Amino acid sequence: MAITAIKGFNDILPEESGRWQHIEQAARRVFELNGFAEIRVPVMEKTELFSRSIGDATDIVEKEMYTFTDKGDNSVTLRPEGTAGVMRAFIEHKLYAQDPVAKLYYMGPMFRYERPQKGRYRQFHQIGAEITGVHDPLADAQVLTMLVSFFREIGLTEPVLQINSLGCPDCRPAYREALLAFLEGRLEHLCEDCRRRFTTNPLRTLDCKVPRCVEATAGAPSVLEHLCGGCGEHFAAVQGYLESIGTPYTINPRMVRGLDYYTRTTFEMVTGLLGSQSAVAAGGRYDGLISQLGGPAIPGIGFAMGVERVALLLGEQDFSSRPDLFIATMGAGERAFAFRLMQELLGLGVRVELDYEGKSLKSQMRRADKLGARYSVVVGGNEAASGRAFFKRMEDGIQIEVPLAADDIAKLFL
Repeated sequence: MAITAIKGFNDILPEESGRWQHIEQAARRVFELNGFAEIRVPVMEKTELFSRSIGDATDIVEKEMYTFTDKGDNSVTLRPEGTAGVMRAFIEHKLYAQDPVAKLYYMGPMFRYERPQKGRYRQFHQIGAEITGVHDPLADAQVLTMLVSFFREIGLTEPVLQINSLGCPDCRPAYREALLAFLEGRLEHLCEDCRRRFTTNPLRTLDCKVPRCVEATAGAPSVLEHLCGGCGEHFAAVQGYLESIGTPYTINPRMVRGLDYYTRTTFEMVTGLLGSQSAVAAGGRYDGLISQLGGPAIPGIGFAMGVERVALLLGEQDFSSRPDLFIATMGAGERAFAFRLMQELLGLGVRVELDYEGKSLKSQMRRADKLGARYSVVVGGNEAASGRAFFKRMEDGIQIEVPLAADDIAKLFL
């Protein structure tokens, strides 16, 4: 019996990987233009890192983490998100001693045990970015604008930016009490998960997509009505910066995040193109996380996006690479000539394919079409002897005579 992949762990096939590379390359361009540097952290960490940072009462820690006891009797976990590991590295390597203002980005696989569905798998991939060391709302505005710029860079006008504020440890307790008082008379209308969240994490009830929960919480008090003076000023300043540079946004007062470390600004990039209102990127400010993990009292803000979901938004667009030139040959002697020419052209940065099996000229030209080659050339005895050949532009059939020298051929492409 053939061995198949584990449920929820997917292969990214060549016809899909072009879209993934388009996304990753755009992220690197946009993030590095904004002064961010890449950091790479392990896919496995000590379980304590996630229980302390994400929160014991979150769905991720309670139900979704891949947690194991290793041979040294240590509890370890495949990372369910990226921020905690990046902050652990930031603290462990004392990056704050070099400069507390750090701009970092990452990309790679994450793992959560949940029901696989379209665009959401047990091994999924995220691209994220973090800024540490800045309280000023200007940092929030830069992160938000950079995220919007990324989606423009990959050619998407959807999704749209929604923002909110979750307040801080000074003002959130009063809001929590107001929300609990509101929910108490509606418990029988909530789903089982939300009834459990009532005492552990009541803000998450506002994020529930179960229709009866959406209806039951429709009149819930807004966190924006309970912000302290500092949080209110911060949120107003973020909006002012966004408006000053024309970054479009809407306020979603019901937006909460599933991770306990968020404070003040939270945000999502939301689209309806995936069937229902769905976030493809999300994040927020986490001013207490670094100190909570044993580091100095340094603030931070960041986001992560789901690569699978972003790839779905790109639909069937083809970003796969295609050869610049296909060299068809008439015989074994010409194949040796073509192989040497191919290597010279590769050295000049020209993508070249040729026939490896001595197939008929008709078969070779069919393969040139299938590969989407920009040009093709037929090299027979006369061409090899004269050192010249006609290069056919495949899109319109126009032929150009060019010397069979790598430097001359390369001018067609470079």
